[in-house]
Amino acid sequence: MSIFGFSPSYTIDLELDEPPSGVYKDVAESPPSATQQGSIPKSNDSDLVRKIPVYTTTDKLSGTVKVNIPQGKKLDHLGLKVQLLGQTELFYDRGSTHTFLSLVKELDAPGTVYDSKGYQFSFDWEKPYETYRGLNVRVRYYVLVTLSRNYKGNLTAQKEVCVQHVSHDPEVNNSIKMEVGIEDCLHIEFEYEKQKYSLQDIIIGKIYFLLVRIKIKHMELAVIRRESAGGGQNVYNESTTLSKYEIMDGAPVRGECVPVRMFLKGVGGELTPTYRNVGGRFSLKYYLNLV
Repeated sequence: MSIFGFSPSYTIDLELDEPPSGVYKDVAESPPSATQQGSIPKSNDSDLVRKIPVYTTTDKLSGTVKVNIPQGKKLDHLGLKVQLLGQTELFYDRGSTHTFLSLVKELDAPGTVYDSKGYQFSFDWEKPYETYRGLNVRVRYYVLVTLSRNYKGNLTAQKEVCVQHVSHDPEVNNSIKMEVGIEDCLHIEFEYEKQKYSLQDIIIGKIYFLLVRIKIKHMELAVIRRESAGGGQNVYNESTTLSKYEIMDGAPVRGECVPVRMFLKGVGGELTPTYRNVGGRFSLKYYLNLV
């Protein structure tokens, strides 16, 4: 007991080893969107921008847990464990957290610790989904350490990790061709080289004016991200225009062809892969909108 009457401070430190990829991602805590009724759960790290280690599908995760005991003191506990958890969270519904991954390793049996002590751990784990942070939903993985105690609150520490899936080019990647227009006024045919793109790819295409009987001032091409979260009658759809480019200025004539060349690397906002029905909780699609 200290002279001020406070009990000695027992703490837990959690340190993760450098990921095999050697990559870290800067993640900023963002405020909830207008459709959210709750707040985004945050980890123990209170910084606005945090560096999170990135793991691929084949990477192992390892680290060290240290229990800090003040000199000359002891700590009675009911066990020490480390968990690796994967969850999907809908921000507009606080009770909608779904745990799709839960791995547990016991680091120490119930007993008494007299000195500060370190414990090593590792997980070789399946990673079904990529990490994602959207407007109304997020997919997150984190490591949670818990030291259980009888009469006082448990000691905990946690750190978030990021999962990235690296895939190969698809064997089949057909082109996109479509005709649109207004009867007897405008007839446009547009064609894109392919329908599946990597995050660093280039969109190449052409726009043909087959019939022009109305005045056109300009034409723009936009990249739109559409996020659908929830299920049944409680589905929230959010569309965000990431970038918009003017590809034509002035009135075209019949038979004119306008080339399209858009670098996805320069698209504003953060591009992610397309997600289809992740855990039955959300989907994410991208669209090219020609206006």
